[in-house]
Amino acid sequence: MMWNWQQKDWPHFTFDRKALEGLETQFLRNAGESLGAFKHVSEEDKNLLKVELISEEALKTSKIEGEILDRDSLQSSIGRQFGIQTDHRRIPPTEQGVAAMMVNLYKSFDNPLTHETLWQWHSMLMNGRRDIRTIGGYRDHDEPMQIVSGAMYEPTVHFEAPPSSRMDAEMKAFIEFFEQSKEGGKQALPALTRAGITHLYFVSIHPFEDGNGRIGRAVAEKSLAQSLGQPTLIALAYTIERNRKAYYEKLELHNKDNDITGWLVYFAETILEAQLNSQKRIEFIIEKTKLYDHLRGKLNERQEKVLERMFREGIDGFKGGLSAENYISITGAPRTTVTRDLNDLVAKGALIKTGQLKYTRYYLNISDQEKA
Repeated sequence: MMWNWQQKDWPHFTFDRKALEGLETQFLRNAGESLGAFKHVSEEDKNLLKVELISEEALKTSKIEGEILDRDSLQSSIGRQFGIQTDHRRIPPTEQGVAAMMVNLYKSFDNPLTHETLWQWHSMLMNGRRDIRTIGGYRDHDEPMQIVSGAMYEPTVHFEAPPSSRMDAEMKAFIEFFEQSKEGGKQALPALTRAGITHLYFVSIHPFEDGNGRIGRAVAEKSLAQSLGQPTLIALAYTIERNRKAYYEKLELHNKDNDITGWLVYFAETILEAQLNSQKRIEFIIEKTKLYDHLRGKLNERQEKVLERMFREGIDGFKGGLSAENYISITGAPRTTVTRDLNDLVAKGALIKTGQLKYTRYYLNISDQEKA
């Protein structure tokens, strides 16, 4: 089987521009609406929003690769890097590393992409790793870089990347593409088109021993931020992780030739969905602030603990809503106390009650809480 990088036209990707025109227009429209909503947020809340949204992206970009990180550690590490006072917990190396990369991406979005940038990100991501031969540099091993699944005795090869001996040349060409395709460049491309090509191109080269997916998504977000002229809080990893299977299927489908219209349409639609998810999360956090302001000084410790736990679930909330059993599990309170606490939270406007008897469920009383 021949892969995209083995084709005569590599890395000259072809695509139908007309198939993307409407999506490009919608992206810019959504970006304007998000910027308008963000302007109504106080500076303090903007900083909290940045921490929450960036930590969520850090959590999800790792989860896509099967790595589960600690949310509280990520938030604490990211908050410190933005100068926000947090707890004094000790941050594990993995959480430190991905947090550092995400904050660097946010703060330096407009800087040119260089080999040194990518090496720095890789060093951050591999923080604490001892099983990687080359950290902070492109791979140099002789063995083929393959993405495989299945049993060791009969593996399925989903993709084989260019040999390590080609990494310097391949990455030089990639960085030239990235710089020339930005606005004002010699081969400027629209926002979604550039981001889509950037991601597929990068992961097709697979320049590092590990971390290629996470860095590939970071480079795509850098591309989007440059197209908008400001740091993005687009929930790209959050959106991809929700349908991770489709993401990998699309990558595999489009790694065999260089006509990539189908990939670009998929990736563009994913970014548009990510914009809407970001908008929902921004509105959710704004509503969270309003609700806490309304309830300040009116709740007991148990109620505060349960509300904090519910907000940690994000815009999707507890699947099926909060039950009395959930409340008992979180607080350890007896059932009579739980019933009193829940009725009080409804009376105070913190929760909305649905159903009856054993089917009774509670939802946060905010407009973006999804009742599923």
